[in-house]
Amino acid sequence: MFEIAPSLLSADFTRLDEEIRAVKEGGATVLHVDVMDGHFVPNITIGLPVVKSLRKATDMIIDCHLMITEPSRYAVQFVEAGADMVSVHVEADVHLQRTLTAIREAGAKAGVAINPGTPVSLLEEVLSFSDFILLMSVNPGFGGQSFIETSYDKLRKLRSAITERGLQTRIEIDGGIDASNVAKVVEAGAEIIVAGSAVFGAGTPAESVKEMIDAATVWV
Repeated sequence: MFEIAPSLLSADFTRLDEEIRAVKEGGATVLHVDVMDGHFVPNITIGLPVVKSLRKATDMIIDCHLMITEPSRYAVQFVEAGADMVSVHVEADVHLQRTLTAIREAGAKAGVAINPGTPVSLLEEVLSFSDFILLMSVNPGFGGQSFIETSYDKLRKLRSAITERGLQTRIEIDGGIDASNVAKVVEAGAEIIVAGSAVFGAGTPAESVKEMIDAATVWV
């Protein structure tokens, strides 16, 4: 079963409550929150206070993607702020297993994010400690980028590795996904589909989410 996770990075923050209600109406179940610090990626976005406010505003699953240096310092704080899912980058955390365990112990789903240029093989030792893997299909830092076509093969490799180990680890994918390629992404093994500009950049958010769900359902 797949889920659509609208990325609030592309939402209108002057109408955030409306935007959240609209994507939920369209069938979205997860809110994706991009946390950037200007060091790990060349952009700065939102942090703990916004996540706390989101938690008060919605009962949707809050999925925090930490694109920051030293994620182990802040991961549990995001859980305490209200995140249901927290992902940290394999490229940023030298004690990844410890951070994943801490996220789980704090009561959230623990995920590992992986950049386009990082091989799936680097996840081998942490798959069993991960509730989900976030595969980046663009280089992180900015919205509106084009999907990297080699991500399909990477998805299949990751799905195969998870299946071979008999794990329940889910696959999330983020970057350049819209109604034109969402079916192929789901067919390749993705279960949580992050979409930013495809949801908030054209038409109404509710209609855009419904369009993506309809486009992906062909593979379900």
